[in-house]
Amino acid sequence: MSESKKLRVALFFGGVSSEHEISCVSASAWLRALGEEPCAERYEVFPVGITKTGRWLACHPTPEAMADGSWEQGADCTPCVLSPDRSDHGLWLLGSKAELVPIDICAPVLHGKNGEDGTIQGLFEMARIPYVGCGVLASAVCMDKALANTVMDAAGVPHCRWTSAIRAEVEQDRAAVLDRAEQMLGYPIFVKPANAGSSVGISKAADRAALDTALNVALREDDKVVFEEFIDGQEVECAAIGNPDDPASVSTTRPGEILAGAEFYTYDDKYKNGVSQTVIPAHLSEEKLEEVQAEARKAYLALGCAGLSRCDFFVERGTGRVLCNELNTLPGFTDISMYPKLMEHEGLTFSQLVDRLLQLAVNRRKGAY
Repeated sequence: MSESKKLRVALFFGGVSSEHEISCVSASAWLRALGEEPCAERYEVFPVGITKTGRWLACHPTPEAMADGSWEQGADCTPCVLSPDRSDHGLWLLGSKAELVPIDICAPVLHGKNGEDGTIQGLFEMARIPYVGCGVLASAVCMDKALANTVMDAAGVPHCRWTSAIRAEVEQDRAAVLDRAEQMLGYPIFVKPANAGSSVGISKAADRAALDTALNVALREDDKVVFEEFIDGQEVECAAIGNPDDPASVSTTRPGEILAGAEFYTYDDKYKNGVSQTVIPAHLSEEKLEEVQAEARKAYLALGCAGLSRCDFFVERGTGRVLCNELNTLPGFTDISMYPKLMEHEGLTFSQLVDRLLQLAVNRRKGAY
């Protein structure tokens, strides 16, 4: 514990992934929330920005400077590292003189690679510091769409038909990879990098030429590619919260619906152009809303999630089939992000939600640390 009565929260933001800018915006919302009740009386925030080149800087930016990226130019930025030495239980500031700052909870508001893929979670585990969100395994599995699909297959969580390929397969026999995708899925086909978030590198292919191009786009982001059948359906999302060591406490919200401004829900549609709209609850029957909630909880527990995840589904037009698309272990927390909107619809303000997630982090590690 830090010397203060308040718990010191290391708020990590930025990162080296393609979602660096969105992480800064999400974290700025957390920074504001930590300054409001009930968080203000319980927590002391210690921001740690990670540059696009991977440099860690302790800093004290305003929410505005954090969001627009100008925090890096702040005069108060000090290089730092999280110590893996369990007796330190904190961050070393590497200024003119090394200084250890004790940390009680880590909040990695980091999207994409090195943020929600299990890598930084492994560092928190080594340091024995409680942290917000899923553990190493669940983070890694949910980040890798092929692995997540494999687990969902085994657990009986319904989702679309799919196949995958690694870069070596493509380089050895590209035509065979394309043939397999065509034969298994038919057109149109969604092509995705297995490890990327926020729709980065995703394409919809309607023919062989487009499929070939989409393969190149996906391989720019990752060494593994996932091919998925096209589902003509409503895009709906649930917010899940809770720890798996107390399954009865795990809950999911009423699903919300994405009304995408583009042909499918792209990165720009999510974060830049503001064209997409959200509807809570989704335009579904009560029975179907409950089915989506139940499948979201099933997927959350099957994948070993903890703390939080956003569970994305399709409800197929015509058949009504509920199909899991993916789980996002650290969803966006921007003004237009669905996860906080869904939780607000359940009665939790943004600051109350942040408080709940921090408490879940502490409770999951009671007795372990």
